[in-house]
Amino acid sequence: MAYQWDSSLESGYDKVDNQHKQLVAALNNLMEASSSGKGDAAVMDTLDFLTGYAIKHFADEEQLQVDYNYPDYLNHKKIHDDFKVVVGEMVQRVKTEGPTSEVIDAVSSAVGSWLLNHIKGDDFRMAAHVKAADSSQK
Repeated sequence: MAYQWDSSLESGYDKVDNQHKQLVAALNNLMEASSSGKGDAAVMDTLDFLTGYAIKHFADEEQLQVDYNYPDYLNHKKIHDDFKVVVGEMVQRVKTEGPTSEVIDAVSSAVGSWLLNHIKGDDFRMAAHVKAADSSQK
């Protein structure tokens, strides 16, 4: 099942939204690589890109929170840190069990549902704070 980007996922802060779109696309690419039989190497390369991009996105988002004195920064960072541990465990599972469609489906489902919930909750609150701070500075 591919994930679809739509307006319900837009926080209104372009940099964050663009990175979220890239994460959704990378997740879809992972599922496509697995289901189309592109081979283990292609699946692992796609998984590596997805995890690397997620780490970059988290760092960018955390810097934005620091720059705008986001009051829930420490909690938001902990959520990111905890999820990085979970993703690391999932990647290890893929390396141990192999990138079978069953394992990739489980990883994609877990990452996808976490990402969508995180965007609509924690990230929307953070983006609202940043937008409010931006508009008060104008």
